[in-house]
Amino acid sequence: QVQPVESGGGLVQAGGSLKLSCVASRRTFSSYAMGWFRQAPGKEREEVARIWSSGTTRYADSVKGRFTISRDNAKNTVYLQMNSLKPEDTAVYYCNILPVGSGTIWGQGTQVTVSS
Repeated sequence: QVQPVESGGGLVQAGGSLKLSCVASRRTFSSYAMGWFRQAPGKEREEVARIWSSGTTRYADSVKGRFTISRDNAKNTVYLQMNSLKPEDTAVYYCNILPVGSGTIWGQGTQVTVSS
């Protein structure tokens, strides 16, 4: 299993936007459900959004209406558009093929910092 590569994080003021990208090298990428996760300091990793191969999406209540997950199967890439960012969105963001478990290989993630 090749680890995903996340990018697009940065420092942004509250109310701002960022778009994260994640490349997952899989020959059959289009058949997999993909998820975005985040881990804040001192907290466990949590799922924030997922997209199935059909394009159906699901979001955590904390980001619903502000974040949008999408995918480009031709580029083996999944995106996370984050709008109306809040300081509590500050975390390292990761993506991965679903489902995840104890044997999942994680990438480096991308740091998102939202200042108040």
